Amino acid sequence: MPAEFIWNVRVYYEDTDAGGIVYYANYLKFFERARTEWLRALQVEQHVLAQEHGILFVVKSVSSDYHAPAKLDDVLKLTLSIEKMGRASIQFIQQAWCGERLLNTAQVKVACVGTDMNPCAIPALVIDKMRSTIKTASSD
Repeated sequence: MPAEFIWNVRVYYEDTDAGGIVYYANYLKFFERARTEWLRALQVEQHVLAQEHGILFVVKSVSSDYHAPAKLDDVLKLTLSIEKMGRASIQFIQQAWCGERLLNTAQVKVACVGTDMNPCAIPALVIDKMRSTIKTASSD
């Protein structure tokens, strides 16, 4: 896998507002799906993590910058890279592109928690898979 994970999504009518532009909050949905597909590509299933390890990944914070609009039927290229990885959290940089046009950049911090919602370490097997496939800008 390359240092950057890429996943494509098409903009559907349900993703747009009355003006035919992608509704701003839907970028968060697109980015969530890209992170899920990235985990699947690593052969990490979130329901298995919950059932067998008692852990969940939850979004702790998001900062999003909107650069240009996406429209109905656009095919968006969603990119994901790890900015920083800690013992119990991962900070991603995610972007949405339409062709060569950057639409949105988000910094997303995801925390690992137990099913009791208390922070916990990301399992070593999962960390190893993440580190072996995506280069990080820095590591804790």
